Amino acid sequence: MKTKKPNAELVWKQLDDLLVPRLHLAPIDRAAYCYLLRHTRLEGKLQLRFSATWLGRGICLGPDAARQALHRLIDHQVLRLLERSNAGHVAEVRLPEEILADLPPKVVPPDQPQIINRRLRWPLPGVNLETEDFMRTYALRHAIHAREAGRCFYCLRVVTPSMKCLDHVVPRAQSRNNSYRNLVSSCHDCNMQKGPCRADDFLRSLFRERKLTDRELAGRLRALDALAAGKLMPAMPCAVARPKSPALPASSLRAQPGTRPDPQIPL
Repeated sequence: MKTKKPNAELVWKQLDDLLVPRLHLAPIDRAAYCYLLRHTRLEGKLQLRFSATWLGRGICLGPDAARQALHRLIDHQVLRLLERSNAGHVAEVRLPEEILADLPPKVVPPDQPQIINRRLRWPLPGVNLETEDFMRTYALRHAIHAREAGRCFYCLRVVTPSMKCLDHVVPRAQSRNNSYRNLVSSCHDCNMQKGPCRADDFLRSLFRERKLTDRELAGRLRALDALAAGKLMPAMPCAVARPKSPALPASSLRAQPGTRPDPQIPL
């Protein structure tokens, strides 16, 4: 897919001056992003099929280190992973200005006023949930992760920011559906293992592998039905120009690694 080639000088200024300090990109992650950017958007391409071995060779890293850098870039929403298979990855590489436009506003102390660019504000209330594309902005993607309360929708384990990603219940290649009814927060392992199979079949495979108990399987299948029925609506983000402090998760949602929630309550 061909796109208009961006101004390379402007892209690099936005990368070094704005994106890297805002996302706190490590040198390895920056090198991986620059290499992918060089082979996609700077050549007028939106997407790229590649392997971790190819990426590692290009930035002088081993495949495992390159794969970890990819996971971090996906978590930062720098890349949009469209396909993952043994044949390689298909990813959409985003420009710095596109990434910055999706980021929520910085938290600014009251005694340090700041004019916030309107392009960086979160989506306004009143959005139609049924027609909204939840892959469109960082805030909307974060709303899906927040709905699952820090756990993988499929295996129920606690996931850290570097472990989680968004998964399409009905594969994107089949549905092209990015609604809240078709997106869940999952760990990278479940995202890779599920592939193109049906979500209910994948849950049963986790049960056969003893990663879910019979009660947990029943609870996950009920949650899957509730998701399809539109009963698991995420909380929509609001436009907050100057919040006083970051929002803290409710203590009731905190869970220690290795523990599991009540399987009868859909997450």
